[in-house]
Amino acid sequence: MNGQNRADVTPGLKVAVILKKDQRAGVKTEGVVKDLLTNSSFHPHGIKVRLEDGQVGRVCEIL
Repeated sequence: MNGQNRADVTPGLKVAVILKKDQRAGVKTEGVVKDLLTNSSFHPHGIKVRLEDGQVGRVCEIL
């Protein structure tokens, strides 16, 4: 799954995100979802989440 649908992403899920600073390089960061920050049900670049370690990024892959 690619993390574009809000229904697929839930707190406690292990995901790979792309942080804002890593968007150009496409570097993925793994973590566990703490909060969902995107309110819409779909986002083409991925649902924005806050990881448990406080980092914020868009989900690119659900692990």
